[in-house]
Amino acid sequence: MARYRGTLWDGVALRRTRIGADPDAPPRAVALPIGWEEEAAAALAALAPGAGPASLPRLAEAWIGAALARGRKAGLVTEREAPRLAEGWRALLLTRRGAPGAESWRGEAKAEPRFVLNLPAFLEPEGGFDIEGYAEACALGLRFLDCATAGKPARLRLGFADLAGWLAGLGLPYDSPGAREAAAALAALTRGAAEAESGRLAERLGAREPVALIWPEPPAETPVPGLAAAARAALDAAMASPGLRHRSIVALAPPDAAEALLGAETGGIAPAPGATRAVETPSGVVDVPTRAARRCPEGQVARLLAPVGEAARRRMLETVAPFLSGPAPAPVALPAPPRPAPAPRPALRRQRGQTLHVTIGGQRVALRTAEEAGQLREIAFSLAREGATTRSLLEAFAQAVSIGLARGVPLAEFVEAFAYTRFGPSGAVEGDPDIPRATSVLDWAFRRLALDHLGAALPQPEGEEGAPARSPEPAPLLPLDLPSAPERRRGLRVVASAG
Repeated sequence: MARYRGTLWDGVALRRTRIGADPDAPPRAVALPIGWEEEAAAALAALAPGAGPASLPRLAEAWIGAALARGRKAGLVTEREAPRLAEGWRALLLTRRGAPGAESWRGEAKAEPRFVLNLPAFLEPEGGFDIEGYAEACALGLRFLDCATAGKPARLRLGFADLAGWLAGLGLPYDSPGAREAAAALAALTRGAAEAESGRLAERLGAREPVALIWPEPPAETPVPGLAAAARAALDAAMASPGLRHRSIVALAPPDAAEALLGAETGGIAPAPGATRAVETPSGVVDVPTRAARRCPEGQVARLLAPVGEAARRRMLETVAPFLSGPAPAPVALPAPPRPAPAPRPALRRQRGQTLHVTIGGQRVALRTAEEAGQLREIAFSLAREGATTRSLLEAFAQAVSIGLARGVPLAEFVEAFAYTRFGPSGAVEGDPDIPRATSVLDWAFRRLALDHLGAALPQPEGEEGAPARSPEPAPLLPLDLPSAPERRRGLRVVASAG
């Protein structure tokens, strides 16, 4: 990277891959630091304009250069401080602590820019929170937004992401008084540090807004050492300014690919996604721990990442909102309740299960089961290349079946209802010698469950080589999109084998 010699990019080793912004997008060449995962590569592909190669250094230098050019033209940046600002923005990106939103990466000059700080990246390896580094990042984020807008807007959008992952790393359950105290102090620190920087700009360039006379009172104490005192000090520094350059600064925004590039798992104050997530590997789809789970202190994953509902999120919002300049965005849709790592059970009720990996019509599928006392109690699906909507529907369906099994609904009833359903993906089954073809993922799954748990080997679907006997129209991608109900095999009964 000779172009960037003498900067933080000098000596950064890059890896190159081909990946699309999502499973349905065409792949493009992407270059990013070696240690960054595939999700970050896909995010970079989504952030880069056009369809050509995307390089993290080149794209970052584009928004850095554009912001500095506007700042110089507006008289906001001196030649002496420009290199310091540029290195500060590079450092935030390379440490995955902060970056601008998608509009800046794509060069959308007319869009309202934002800057997001990835909270878990400020957790220290030995425990604790880098308060000083976070306050400096807030100031750098404000300077970027001020430059990117040429100092004209009075309202800026500086926000943070993955509060839930930050709390998990600190050992604080999301829905707990200690977590809310820490979140309130964090929001107060964000606002105080950013407005103090706005006040320093006002001293040099002239004030445009008065300092607020009434401030929300931050918590006197939090479980995070030094955080409450730092928040109070930042608010006091802002109050001591002769005036401000901006009317409002701190605002949470809906996440985009910038959060994924930084490694944030949630946007703003959303609860954690759970303890595991499905990842496609060369050998199939496997469950791996979430980043939040890896940050949890040893043995506390189940306690810290227990599912929480909308009421917990609402309590968190009420705690943080007084320190925001504007209302936090409402979630478009609440995620399905996350599944944390199961709590230890007594020896007589130990759970057992298995994970089966097959390919149906070229689509990789994983079926996970859990048993208790010899009875099937839970199922779950993972599809490697389907979009978020399809995965969410399958997860909800599997959860509904699991609830039914737990309440005593016989497995045979589910097999009767869902074996031989027809929708894509369908076709040849690779990896299961007992079921060579299937008319859908559910068809294969429930015939497999019937074989494993009921001892019933159901016949192959009607039609040549297992092809659907009816419905010549193309198979839809979702069961809910079926143009007409398929004719069910009459007289089908599942009979459990003896023993």
